[in-house]
Amino acid sequence: MNSGQGRLLAVSDLHVGMAANKPVTESLRPLGDEDWLIVAGDVAERFEEVAWALRLLTERFARVIWTPGNHELWTPRGDPVQLRGAERYAQLVELCRSLGVVTPEDPYPRWSWPGGEVVIAPVFQLYDYTFRAPGTHTKEESLARAHATGVVCTDEYLLHPDPYPAVDDWCRERVAATEKRLDSVDPATPLVLVSHWPLLREPTDVMWYPEFAQWCGTELTADWHTRYNVAVAVYGHLHIPRTTHHDGVRFEEVSIGYPREWRRRGHPRGLLRQILPEPQDA
Repeated sequence: MNSGQGRLLAVSDLHVGMAANKPVTESLRPLGDEDWLIVAGDVAERFEEVAWALRLLTERFARVIWTPGNHELWTPRGDPVQLRGAERYAQLVELCRSLGVVTPEDPYPRWSWPGGEVVIAPVFQLYDYTFRAPGTHTKEESLARAHATGVVCTDEYLLHPDPYPAVDDWCRERVAATEKRLDSVDPATPLVLVSHWPLLREPTDVMWYPEFAQWCGTELTADWHTRYNVAVAVYGHLHIPRTTHHDGVRFEEVSIGYPREWRRRGHPRGLLRQILPEPQDA
């Protein structure tokens, strides 16, 4: 529990393996000594780079909360850590715990501010190909459309679902386990729900390549923002930083993204997004 004087900030998709993104990460600093930071996935691909970034951030922020993105779950050929799938995720959790970083496997922390108290719930749910390409009706059809158009996520080659038969099987297990945990949270306490992938398909509607949406979430989480007492939903992955509202709930996409993207659009909302207290322009 914090003292109620700091800010709750968020960022995602640091991609520190890219040379131009490392100094961006090095520039991230709290606004005050009691600020907490949410890191909503895609820190890096290699273990040593994930460790470098999270260690840096824990030295600066009062507390760091992390949930994995797809890039942390890749098994790149050049990474000395060649663990795959669930074993890789478990090792990432152990890395975070050694640094004092909160993960989806830890008790959800409580954060207080003058407006009350919230529970911060980092969740790891993956995707199951149900955000299908337009005009397709099955996973197989949707994947075939993506391959035919040349829009295929690198996950298909580097994100291994071991020991599950497929990523969608792993996703269904993660969703079921996460719902049990969320069901146990006092419904009177608002949630800041943190995921790498968006809970809804709607945020993907503005993507240039709709075929890519199938790697962006699952329909199984479409009611989480209304089923649970969600004050704010924080996510990344899309590299489209913005604030939207769905069914009266504020959604914050907080990604930095790739250099070619942020050099073009800049950082109009700043590098760190203030989640609470709610900023005036939210």
